[in-house]
Amino acid sequence: MKTLVAYFSASGVTASIAKELAVAANADLYEIKPTEKYTTADLNWQNANSRSSVEMKNKSARPEIIKGDVDVSPYDVILLGFPIWWYVAPTIINTFLESYDFAGKKIVLFATSGGSQFGNTVAELKVSVPASTEIIAGKVLNRASKSQLESWIKELKLS
Repeated sequence: MKTLVAYFSASGVTASIAKELAVAANADLYEIKPTEKYTTADLNWQNANSRSSVEMKNKSARPEIIKGDVDVSPYDVILLGFPIWWYVAPTIINTFLESYDFAGKKIVLFATSGGSQFGNTVAELKVSVPASTEIIAGKVLNRASKSQLESWIKELKLS
């Protein structure tokens, strides 16, 4: 199976896990990039008017991403990573899912978090892909070691 590790990382934490995961899975790596980078002020969850707070309050928000720089068609499995915001994936992940054709693909989620699990993430992402797309809540991989990542990849049976 051909695998892509696609990730969004506002602060670099998810990026480091994604890079290690791509090596462990012998997968290609793709960064989901917002057209406007998130600043520290944008990420201040304690400020109800911060960009991330406003986006997460509005489930139909679709932050703009740089598009057209990846072809997902050759991939069978997408390992999709992101930080957990307000107990779910950031809405920029919906933007990514709505920007490409994931019909018939298997999407396995991974995340980083300060303490939350996936919550309602699968349901909130499922609306952004065709019914033929399988989305699985994988793991929260905070500070996962190389051996833990390799073990998880073996559990997923991607090869």
